[in-house]
Formats: sequence, C-alpha cells, structure tokens
Amino acid sequence: MHIEHIAFWTDQLEQLKVFYETYFQAKAGTKYYNPSKHFESYFLSFSTGARLELMYQTDIQDKHPEPKCNIGYTHLSFASGSEQGVDELTNRLHQDGFLVLNGPCHTGDGYYESVVLDPDGNQIEITV
Repeated sequence: MHIEHIAFWTDQLEQLKVFYETYFQAKAGTKYYNPSKHFESYFLSFSTGARLELMYQTDIQDKHPEPKCNIGYTHLSFASGSEQGVDELTNRLHQDGFLVLNGPCHTGDGYYESVVLDPDGNQIEITV
C-alpha cells in the first residue's frame, strides 16, 4: 500500500504548477479540462514516483488567507538530500519573495528543516 497522490484546490493553477516545477523539480503532465464542470487539473510527478494533483474549478471557495494549525493536512515535506540543499533552496525561495515561516534549523526530533509557503499559503517543509 502507498499514497497514490495528494491533491490541492487552487485558484491560481498555472502559478502553482510553475512553483512546484521551478523549486521542487516536478514534471507536469498534460492539463486535463472538463468543460461541463469547468474543472481543470494537472498531475505533477516527482522522481520518487510521488504525485501531486493541482485542481481548479470556478465554484470552489477560497481557503483561509493566513496559515493556521488545523486538524488534518498540515504540510508537504520535500527531502533536498543535504543540509546545504535545505539552506540553498530556502534562501532561493526567500530571495524570490516566498515567505519562510521557520528555519533552516535543527529540530528536537532530529530533522534539519525549513518551512516555507507556496503561492496558495500551503506549508512546505524542506528537509534533508
């Protein structure tokens, strides 16, 4: 058993696709469009086989504008391969105007990580 994919609703489909391609080496498949439902989506694939589905539909409500702690989904975690990789990607995202919430730092549970927000405010953990 394994997780097949995780999906996000977004109101900025193309921008979110480019974000994950640019910073996390995702490969986007062909855009799917269902005209009767006004639904569009991309599946983004990563080298490990993990997939992220980005979805847009005209009648989906916006989520809370500020990052919060909620029951349920809290973050995606990407492994960069090294502490230097965490530092470099975190600095690049910060320089490109994305909000860094935490780190890079060593955590009490043995991780070296940072937490940044994607264009929709989803928390992304970057770790070794």
